[in-house]
Amino acid sequence: MLWACLSLPHLALDGVLRRRIDDAPLVLVDGPANARCVAAANPSAQAAGLYVGQRLSAAQALLAQLEVIPYDAAEEDRWQRFLAGVAYRYSSQVALLPQAIVLEISRSRSLLGDWPKMERNLRRDLTELGFRHRIAAAPTPHAAQVLAGVNDGVAVLSREVMQRALDAVPLHQSRLPEHAVEALPRMGIRRLGQLLHMPRDGLQRRFGAGLLQHIDRLLGDMPAGLELHVPPDAVDWRIELSHEVENIASLVFPLKRMTGDLAAYLSGRDGGVQRFALRLEHRERTATEVAVGMLAPERDANVLFEAARGRLERVQLPAPVLSLRLLADDLPGFVPAGRDLFDERPANALPLEQLCERLRARLGDHAVYRWAATTDPRPERSQRIARQDEDFIEPRVRPTWLLDKPVPLRGVLRILAGPERLETGWWDDEAVRRDYYMVETEQGQRAWAYCAPGEQTGWMLHGWFA
Repeated sequence: MLWACLSLPHLALDGVLRRRIDDAPLVLVDGPANARCVAAANPSAQAAGLYVGQRLSAAQALLAQLEVIPYDAAEEDRWQRFLAGVAYRYSSQVALLPQAIVLEISRSRSLLGDWPKMERNLRRDLTELGFRHRIAAAPTPHAAQVLAGVNDGVAVLSREVMQRALDAVPLHQSRLPEHAVEALPRMGIRRLGQLLHMPRDGLQRRFGAGLLQHIDRLLGDMPAGLELHVPPDAVDWRIELSHEVENIASLVFPLKRMTGDLAAYLSGRDGGVQRFALRLEHRERTATEVAVGMLAPERDANVLFEAARGRLERVQLPAPVLSLRLLADDLPGFVPAGRDLFDERPANALPLEQLCERLRARLGDHAVYRWAATTDPRPERSQRIARQDEDFIEPRVRPTWLLDKPVPLRGVLRILAGPERLETGWWDDEAVRRDYYMVETEQGQRAWAYCAPGEQTGWMLHGWFA
């Protein structure tokens, strides 16, 4: 087996910083109310001389303009579980360790490529999400965690190499029980290799069976004892805004971050989302709920963002917004749309499905139509608005834009296809007898036009092709 460890040494702080645009000095604090200490500091705060473990009063004396946020263990746990869901795309065996995520990757290499390629993809995902990290790979999950803390990027693929790598690890970085790590240096044991070569009986008498179990799990001589993580089938995320927001434009940045997180999470589950809700929470008013629905399940970050932003921009805020919440309780499977091998569309062209979603978000759900056939073959009566769940395949070529009433079409025309004769309507005294052609105008436009049977004059325009 081969396990990868994603060590997240700044998880709580990164969860806060990724929501902010500026880099003003900021610290997380923990401890009793009368003796709070710095638990984490961002780079600008560290540059001003602040450090972990410093008393908050001393930090504020050094830096007057300092944002202070209480450390939230529950929020840190939520971010870890979110990242475990993202890592789920690389392995079905994912587990949580203190400030780390481990995943079994030996079965994934045949599908996702060798370890260096997988490592690059993992780093890209974590960097795009805004989380600093260290990564290592080893035959056991606990060894991978230890090595990630010592040497970022190291990969040992066999037990023999792993044993040699562990021998050089300083004892204080071995993640062994704290009481043993404090006592062993007084016995002259400062590296893990020295400990591993000591008699086991003596270690058990002095430190108990717990130390030997940690060593055996580290080396793979006993099961790792991990509880595998399974991503939940629903999403309920909340962002507490740093200040009261009174206009929709200020919600764009947190919205983009949330929809990007949703896309990454859905990729990990190999699923999509068709409907979700944004809940804008106010101080003393009922929350404003914005429903976001799409024609088909999606998981592209840009599609989700555009769909949500389009609907959000049409909302009138009744009061300042204190927090933004995203809820999705239906995460169906996702099947990517097929693409031609030699796709000649411009690089910035949107697929039709994404274009429809963007138009529906900006203009409303009833502004974009899909057509379905009726029993009347006359073109002006043969189409109607289709339901979202209704498929319709027109066996003949028809224009994208059908005019309500035909109008004269003049100029030099080039016939591209036709004729297609329609002779119908005899049952209601509104009979039609026409020869339809696909023609090209002098300006290069493609039109659907007809004339009297047997003639190619007196053209009437009935629709335009896209």
